Amino acid sequence: MAQNTYNAIFFDLDGTLLPMEVEDFLDRYFDTLGRFAASRGMEPATLCRAVGVSVGAMASHEPGMVNADAFWTRFEQEWGQAGSAEEQFFNDFYGEAFDVIGKDVEVNPAAARAINTLLEKGYPLYLTTMPMFPREAVEARLRWSGVNPSAFRYITCYDNSTACKPSLEYFRENIQRVDVDPRRILMVGNNTEEDLIAMQLGLDAYLVTDYLINPNEFDIETVKHGSLAQFAEFAESLPACAAGKSVERM
Repeated sequence: MAQNTYNAIFFDLDGTLLPMEVEDFLDRYFDTLGRFAASRGMEPATLCRAVGVSVGAMASHEPGMVNADAFWTRFEQEWGQAGSAEEQFFNDFYGEAFDVIGKDVEVNPAAARAINTLLEKGYPLYLTTMPMFPREAVEARLRWSGVNPSAFRYITCYDNSTACKPSLEYFRENIQRVDVDPRRILMVGNNTEEDLIAMQLGLDAYLVTDYLINPNEFDIETVKHGSLAQFAEFAESLPACAAGKSVERM
């Protein structure tokens, strides 16, 4: 695809803009959640198990169901209730404790460099991260990466999405949302299965290799790829986006 044809750019977060292994994040997440639960008089192991199973339910629920609804439906089954007390617990967790997970993340300056370059050139940017968390958690992880959440016209999270990666429905939903010809969208991610599946719908792709995840042994030589720093250079090589000024922030 010629470099002057992008009218929107989709970004993954974990392992792409955020320099953290998924396994490391999950270990820290459940450790922090368990400690917070204990501080509130809740049984940590039971709560973490209920959350883990409920998160999994978001990847396999019936079509058209909002991911947050799938989470809370399953959480009520596993935990026994899902009322205002539970909602307040998670609000408090994300507001008071979640940020500690990213306290020692070493920012890769190439993330902000790439994002700022694309914004200056008028590219509409969308954060198409795995929509299994509330927006507060997604915005926190963006800040850990050194990127301002306001850079994105839309951020997928668990209460505005009805599917998860690598479902094609997830990408169809977002293509429809931005109302851009998929051939004019660039998907930037680090997972050959969860991110590059978007190419089946016509999207172009750039595979960031710093924290590469390649479960299907995809031949990365067949797609644009490089480190996040190299992607920043790629962003700098792009022309200004003619469509950028005409797309309203959502």
